[in-house]
Amino acid sequence: MPFLSVTLIVDARCVEALSDALLERGALSVDVTDAAAGTPRERPLFAEPGSAPVLNWTVNRVVALFARDTLIARVVPEALAASSLPHTTPYGIDRVDDQDWVRLTQSQFMPQQVTPRLWVVPTWHAVVDATALNIRLDPGLAFGTGTHPTTRLCLRWLDRYIQPGATVLDYGCGSGILAIAALKFGAARAHGVDIDEQALLAARNNAAQNQVEATFFAAVDELKSPANVVVANILANPLTVLAPLLATLTAPGGLIALSGILAPQADEVREAYRPWFDMHTTEPEDEWVLLAGKKR
Repeated sequence: MPFLSVTLIVDARCVEALSDALLERGALSVDVTDAAAGTPRERPLFAEPGSAPVLNWTVNRVVALFARDTLIARVVPEALAASSLPHTTPYGIDRVDDQDWVRLTQSQFMPQQVTPRLWVVPTWHAVVDATALNIRLDPGLAFGTGTHPTTRLCLRWLDRYIQPGATVLDYGCGSGILAIAALKFGAARAHGVDIDEQALLAARNNAAQNQVEATFFAAVDELKSPANVVVANILANPLTVLAPLLATLTAPGGLIALSGILAPQADEVREAYRPWFDMHTTEPEDEWVLLAGKKR
C-alpha cells in the first residue's frame, strides 16, 4: 500500500509543536532532519544521557508519513494552526510506494572484514571466508552490527588483547557482538549486561547462532566476580558516570576498553578513570576514539 509523505521547512522554535500536531492528526511517523544537510551549513547534533538537552537545528526539514487516503489539504493546515505557523507555510506532497522494508534494511548490512582474521556476517548472507573467524549476526532491535566505527574499534582491540582463558564482561552489550567476538578470540567466559530486554534477547539469539556460551544479564549483581577484561561501547557521559562501577568490575591487573567517545571527549573520560587506570587513546576512526588501560 502506498503512503503520502508531507515535507515542511520550519525553524527551531516551532518544530516540536508541529511534529506533535502532525502526529495528533494521524501521521504514522515524523522525521526531523537538518534542512542544511549536505551543505557547508550542516551542523551535527550529539545527545547523550546526562548532558544538556540538544536543541533542534536552526532550520529543520520535517517529513510526515500518512496513509494514502488522508485528506492532506485539511490535516496540514490544522497542524499549522495548532503550532502557530502561518496557514500559507508551503509544503510538498510525495507518494511513497510500499516496499519490502525488511529486505531493504538487510541490503544495507553486508558482510565485512573487521580484522585480518575476523568477519562479521549477517545471518541472511553467505560466509565469505570459511577459513576466518566468522560472527553470524542478526542485530534485531539492538545496537552492534559491526558497521559503526565504535564497534570496529572494540573488535580490533579485543582481537589484539584477548588471551586464552580470559574472562570478559561486555557492559552495554547490545547485540552481544563483543562478548561473542571475545569467545571466538579464545576467552574462557564472556558475560554481557544491558538494561534493554530487546538487546538481551538479540544477544542470546546471536550467541546460540554462533554456538558460543556467552551469558547475558539485565543487572551486574548477577555477576559472580570481576572480569579480566571489561569492554564498554556506550557514550562518553554514561562512561564517565560509570567509572567507579566499571573499575569494581575489572579484576586487579585487568584490562578495560571504552568506546563511544568522540575525540574531544577523551580527556574528560580519561580523567574519570584515573584513580584506577592509566588510560591511553588508540588510533582514531573517523571522529571516534577508544580509551584502554590496565587496572593498577
